[in-house]
Amino acid sequence: MNYDTLIAFVFATSVLALSPGPDNIYVLMQSIVNGTKFGIATVCGLISGCLLHTTLVAFGVSAIIKQNDALYLAIKCFGAAYLLYLAYKVYKSDAKVELDNNTAPKKSLWQLFKQGVIMNVLNPKVSIFFLAFFPGFLFSQTLSTVKQFYVLGLLFMATSFIIFSGIAILAGFISNYLKTNKKIGVVLKWLQIIVFIGIAIFIFF
Repeated sequence: MNYDTLIAFVFATSVLALSPGPDNIYVLMQSIVNGTKFGIATVCGLISGCLLHTTLVAFGVSAIIKQNDALYLAIKCFGAAYLLYLAYKVYKSDAKVELDNNTAPKKSLWQLFKQGVIMNVLNPKVSIFFLAFFPGFLFSQTLSTVKQFYVLGLLFMATSFIIFSGIAILAGFISNYLKTNKKIGVVLKWLQIIVFIGIAIFIFF
């Protein structure tokens, strides 16, 4: 067991969860418009959807590893290249964090949970990201690859849940802070770029 690898994985996941994106901005707005528990319902839906993507990646990549080491190396190279591409996309994007109350119509707790699941499950970019992100953090020589992917998936879900729930609970303060501190968007943007590049190098080498 390589616990340093797991710690690095949790750190990278934390930074990515904190970086402004469609999911955490959506959670933030639901919390502001409807209240904390509605934001957390959205979080639960989004996180639940990750189980499907973890399963797809776990069994798909595990089968490839068993069949051909060269194919697994190709997946790792793809993962590194994809993360560098994401870093480039973040670099080219605007550093401003846009908060629009019109994007968060009032819905029931169940509707928000269901919408969170659907948003995550039907987003193919999540599977592609997991495919790029997870293989570089396999942490054991004895544990089966499928089990390692599920451990990483559950760690990813737990870390994201804690941070997204924190965003929901502190919604008012966070939104005011983002509105009054324009430089925070730049800081988070470059932190995300550094993490993407760092993970890509870690996976590649």
